[in-house]
Amino acid sequence: MSGLLVAGTTSDAGKSVLTAGICRWLHRRGVKVAPFKAQNMSNNSVVVVGPDGRGGEIGRAQAMQAAACGIEPDLRFNPVLLKPGSDVSSQVVLLGEAIDTVTAGNYRSMKPRLAEVAHAALAELRAEYDAVICEGAGSPAEINLRDGDFVNMGLARRAGLPAIVVGDIDRGGVFAALFGTLALLDPADQALVAGFVINKFRGDLGILRPGLDMITAATGRPVHGVLPFHLDVWLDGEDSLAYGRVLGRPAAPRGTEWLRVAVVRLPRVSNATDAEALAAEPGVRVRMTIEPAEIADADLVVLPGSKATVSDLAWLRETGLADAVTAHAAAGKPLLGICGGFQMLSRTIHDEVESRRGTVPGLGLLPVDITFGARKTLARSAGVAFDAPVTGYEIHHGVVSSGTPRPLLRYADGRPEGAVAGHVFGTHWHGAFESDEFRRRFLTEAARLAGRHGFVVAPDTRFAALRERSLDVLADLVEEHLDTAALWRLIEQGPPAGLSFVPPGAPGCTSEVP
Repeated sequence: MSGLLVAGTTSDAGKSVLTAGICRWLHRRGVKVAPFKAQNMSNNSVVVVGPDGRGGEIGRAQAMQAAACGIEPDLRFNPVLLKPGSDVSSQVVLLGEAIDTVTAGNYRSMKPRLAEVAHAALAELRAEYDAVICEGAGSPAEINLRDGDFVNMGLARRAGLPAIVVGDIDRGGVFAALFGTLALLDPADQALVAGFVINKFRGDLGILRPGLDMITAATGRPVHGVLPFHLDVWLDGEDSLAYGRVLGRPAAPRGTEWLRVAVVRLPRVSNATDAEALAAEPGVRVRMTIEPAEIADADLVVLPGSKATVSDLAWLRETGLADAVTAHAAAGKPLLGICGGFQMLSRTIHDEVESRRGTVPGLGLLPVDITFGARKTLARSAGVAFDAPVTGYEIHHGVVSSGTPRPLLRYADGRPEGAVAGHVFGTHWHGAFESDEFRRRFLTEAARLAGRHGFVVAPDTRFAALRERSLDVLADLVEEHLDTAALWRLIEQGPPAGLSFVPPGAPGCTSEVP
């Protein structure tokens, strides 16, 4: 066996979840399978411990896909990670380590080096695993980026991988998107595109079927299946922009009252997935919001992580959200800051690393000062909070440089972490609320502080089990709605010969396959 590239008509077309579903389907068949994304652009990342014992970052989606494969995450699963810090610059993470900050212009000169690392990582994985399921990025038809591409068709060409293209019918225009994606590829790229998958379909498949037949006739490629829209597929979002206003499917409360949580959707939000564990609890309604009125209406407000803490803090002030957050705290209601959000709650932030703006005032709601260091803290951590075991991971430049607050939690060796000042809480740990008992105790305290005395936590929610169930749902969808025999042939045998060319092809190309 070899592998497969899952490409998409757009970002958020369903590449990440389809890759995870195929991985779990293969894993259930006893195949030794691994995920791969040569280059990811996302501020949702996790810490993976490398072979040298040091922590490194990969995209959270690839960690989720590794779980689908039944294996531990590996830095090679996402060798290049771009973490946007502004509209024009990104931090470049190579095999887990931040190596530079680049703009779109000077990134071009770095591409050849990054591409070789990515190709080498894929070659190693293919030697170690029976199959590697690769996820593309954005769209392979981004013709301005094809030169030097190593994540979409450039990767498929180099590795000889067959590709399928997934399109999101929920957005409309899926047939035009599928046809146009193929028709803007040059002949050699088109020769690797073996079929299509339609995602998020709602309605009568019989009405859609004539369209499936027509796109097959127009392109010479089959539609390998139509995945239905499914409400249980929402954990581990690749991009915070994929979130709706309400996370997940809020289950009815176990007590008599709901707990309403507002998570501020910062412009450069990172690891917004932290809120998913809260949303998994019955009776907890979690909104992503940029509305001051929704902050005022919430019981618990969360400031999540940020890749641009100082800039996002300035945005909070410009939009009036900072006033809404401080008014919420002044009313005695609970407020939680995670990583960059924790730093925003401090007295001062001294940053000569990310924003390079020197010392700026924080919101002054926690008695700490933050200083950014040149070296990023990357660690998997364990400890105790609210007398319950808790694990998480850390990705931050900022550290507490002064102040001795009451800590929110303690490391396993007893060192303090985070801060508590009355009803205001802060921590640098991501993923902490996936620890079930800690999450329950924190929410119980938050409900008490908010006056929601009728809110009762569920004693049986297991976040890890919910994630496993979500992965199994994805595999079930693949098995029930896709032509798995065709997928199996592609993975085993590679792209079929004789796939037709669909004009016009990439601008300037000829119709000949080299």
